[in-house]
Amino acid sequence: MSPSDPIQFFPDLPCTSDQAQIVLVPVPYDGTSTWGKGADKGPEALIRASEHLEGYDIETRYEVCDHGFYTEDPVTENRSPEAMVQAVYARVKQRLDQNKFCITLGGEHSVSIGAVQAHAEKFSDLTVLQLDAHSDLRDEYHGSKFNHACVMSRIQEMCSIVQVGIRSMDAHELSRMDPDRMFFAETILGHRPKPWVERAIEKMAPKVYVTLDLDVFDSSIMPSTGTPEPGGLFWYDVLRFLRRVSNDRMIVGFDVVELCPNHANRAPDFLAAKLVYKLASYIFSAY
Repeated sequence: MSPSDPIQFFPDLPCTSDQAQIVLVPVPYDGTSTWGKGADKGPEALIRASEHLEGYDIETRYEVCDHGFYTEDPVTENRSPEAMVQAVYARVKQRLDQNKFCITLGGEHSVSIGAVQAHAEKFSDLTVLQLDAHSDLRDEYHGSKFNHACVMSRIQEMCSIVQVGIRSMDAHELSRMDPDRMFFAETILGHRPKPWVERAIEKMAPKVYVTLDLDVFDSSIMPSTGTPEPGGLFWYDVLRFLRRVSNDRMIVGFDVVELCPNHANRAPDFLAAKLVYKLASYIFSAY
């Protein structure tokens, strides 16, 4: 994916950047990943899979595509994770200043830092809701504070966080963990949804930014990630929770990250594209 190849999310209803209410910012960055490489190919795979989406969402009885999607040229800064974060911040801030709804597509999870920074400056009283297999609370990893394993530590410095679906962490992360704001996959899958969902939402500010690492899903349905973990959430677990959040709070932006496409299995690419469309449907149908 390059500026010379401007493919569009949900191309059935093309529109200009001025016409679209929803702008997607692809960030094909994979500079700090530590196991499976390929997240830099994730945005293009997701966007190409969106060609096969249906515009009508059965659950919400809504066609969010009518609000217009515009996919920007990708952010290609890759000199360092710090430089990439600043480039993402500048691009997302520009669109937020135009009152667009921004969706950032990774790339590895470190791309979320710049997107959250832009949203935290625009929206006061913001909580970042993280859906992820990993807590990502290391202060530094492999010599960088902007490593994908440090993303929530950097975000925690900007605003409050709630972490959902976690099932992997390092002992050094415990000092940064707030047990009242972390909801482990084992707890979620072992109990009826209502108690943990309500506790999680109670911890959120009126405005919420969602950062969604695809490895929150069980690896049986989402094997195409750089660091898959067993014991994850399933499609309707995630959707039911996101719909409750969108009904009870104002979601002001989101990102979907860590898709490592596999040409032998395109189903995860479509899952990621459908997830973007479903969450956008929840958000705009709730307004």
